[in-house]
Amino acid sequence: MNQKFENLQQSFRRWWPFYVMLAPGLLFYLVYHYLPIWEARLAFQDVRIIPPNIWVGTKHFVALASSPVFLQVLMNTIVISAMKLVFIFPVPILVALLLNEVRSANYRKFVQSVIYLPHYLSWVVIAGITVATLSPSDGAVNEVIGLMGFDPIPFMTDTGSIRWVLVFSEMWRSAGWDSLIYFAAIVGISQELYEAAEMDGAGRWQKIWFVTIPGIAPTIATLFILNVGLFLSQGFDQVINLSNDVVRSHIDIVDTYVYRIGLQTGEFALATAAGLFKGVIGMILIISAHTISKRLTGKGVW
Repeated sequence: MNQKFENLQQSFRRWWPFYVMLAPGLLFYLVYHYLPIWEARLAFQDVRIIPPNIWVGTKHFVALASSPVFLQVLMNTIVISAMKLVFIFPVPILVALLLNEVRSANYRKFVQSVIYLPHYLSWVVIAGITVATLSPSDGAVNEVIGLMGFDPIPFMTDTGSIRWVLVFSEMWRSAGWDSLIYFAAIVGISQELYEAAEMDGAGRWQKIWFVTIPGIAPTIATLFILNVGLFLSQGFDQVINLSNDVVRSHIDIVDTYVYRIGLQTGEFALATAAGLFKGVIGMILIISAHTISKRLTGKGVW
């Protein structure tokens, strides 16, 4: 025991600057993700102004299951999540592969700087850019549509288009930044594998298909599992900034529903039940995706 304690002290003395840098992140997750777990008990109680609260079991979960509004919100969340998973998840992989093929280091750095920039913009700014770009009167997209001889499309008030607006605005914001992880994985692939493939007569496409993609397969599997775990968490900030009264019923998701009934109407127990439901489903999805990935590919999160 003493030896382990001494080793821990030596490790701390050697790496203390890194522990200090890690502390704010750990504190954030402790305060905002772990301590609130205790308050999840509100999902099983009727909240009273004067304590104690009344234990009601699964009453609020039954109310959610029988609520047409919550079922519509859940369906919206599933549809939007599926669209983002299908159309956004492969894009950072493609971006990383393309960046790896750029031979000019200066040009690659320029492209990386440009595509990483949207990640640092808040959804308030991005929503303003999106609304201005898609405006039916003077938006750049509708200007192009008009030049092609078509009528302008009111994207922000069109129930058939608004979900695609969510998908493409999220893609623009996150694809470049998310490609960082894949690009780092590509850089870590041994150059000897590429040299061996080239000696065997492999061209550029063959090297990508038989060396690069298998080399980043563990990274792809891990991030896919994590994305599946976040299936029901589809961007509160994005939806709250891009929604309006016309399209709200088509893009209202679980996160905005929890915000509305919890903070705006004061139904704390019902909001906690909806949030707990989302968290449990997310945990089940991530464990299921990990198990399936382990059996099929031998790779998972752990």
